[in-house]
Amino acid sequence: MNTAIRTHGFSESVIRGMTRLANEHDAINLAQGFPNFATPEVLKEAAVTAIREDVNQYAITWGAQRLRDILSRKYWDWYGMDVDPATEITITCGSTEAMAATLLAIANPGDEVIVFEPFYENYGPDTILCDAMPVYVPIALGQELDTDQLTAAFSARTRAIVVNTPNNPTGKVFTSIELEAIADLCQRYDAYAVTDEIYEHIVYEGRHIPIATLPGMRDRTITISGASKTFSATGWRVGTIIAPPPVTSAIRKVHDFLTVGAPAPLQEGVAAGLEQLGTDYYATLLADYRVRRNVICRGLAAAGFRCNPPAGSYYVLADFSDLSDLPDDQFSVWLTKEKGVAVVPGSSFYSSAPLECKLIRFAFCKTVDVLEEAVARLMTTRSA
Repeated sequence: MNTAIRTHGFSESVIRGMTRLANEHDAINLAQGFPNFATPEVLKEAAVTAIREDVNQYAITWGAQRLRDILSRKYWDWYGMDVDPATEITITCGSTEAMAATLLAIANPGDEVIVFEPFYENYGPDTILCDAMPVYVPIALGQELDTDQLTAAFSARTRAIVVNTPNNPTGKVFTSIELEAIADLCQRYDAYAVTDEIYEHIVYEGRHIPIATLPGMRDRTITISGASKTFSATGWRVGTIIAPPPVTSAIRKVHDFLTVGAPAPLQEGVAAGLEQLGTDYYATLLADYRVRRNVICRGLAAAGFRCNPPAGSYYVLADFSDLSDLPDDQFSVWLTKEKGVAVVPGSSFYSSAPLECKLIRFAFCKTVDVLEEAVARLMTTRSA
């Protein structure tokens, strides 16, 4: 296969590109979503212990037994989901690989995969790499899902719909009514719901509802999550997939040939975190992020940006149209170079950017002092 053809039209990740620009100009990096604070000690100590005890060879391809067993118990405790660790759980190299492995396992050439936009930048390329076709359905910022528009997007060719809740970049948390509408369409058209729930424990308004828990959806939902956001360990690359046994079997074959397996000692670290960190940890995680959200949103408003506080995740999309006439990509570069704050242009989250896009994304997974410094730098933001 000619990989130049398969990747034709792809650009490099805009998000990672903005990180490189931030490093070049010593800017505060509010572009890429990695925390600047520590992973919990219990995870680090467990991983170090595993390394010292020579847990340094391949784990079982689809994930260490201990981690899968603990995940099974946690999904029951969190969501009342009865998950078989032997046949329904796969551990991957991050949720990014989880999404790619899932779509490669279920999508065939000519299939269609519905993607809400704005969307995390990997979903479109993941679909195209399967020789499937992404079908984009817009959700206006701050608005409810237009179920008529979504219904029109489904067809006999629809193989799956990607549902990211809480959402990156908008912070939207899908409601039970919206999820029920999606579930109804999946059942009507015999399609899978592929859910990205990596921000499941960072919800400020509403509540996180796995679509797999809705009637009729257990056997047609592939639930993706991971350790990166919950445990502030984005570099560990430990993702999780919950899927019905026939789908899990297919996913594991793809996963095996993509990466063989996730890092063995780090799986032990994640297992320790899931096992030992109780409800207080998750409550504190959310409370701390709520403070950060308030700092960045108040600061952006004071600096002349327009934004609504996100209902979940740790991103905020802000409108800069009152501050500059530049296109979003140029404004993002200008902000990085001249004001020392790196962001992501909003157009990178759209298949076809809205005309004269005036949105940029801020990641607020930083300590409060860093966010306050970023806000101070933004207070004089105004470009030609």
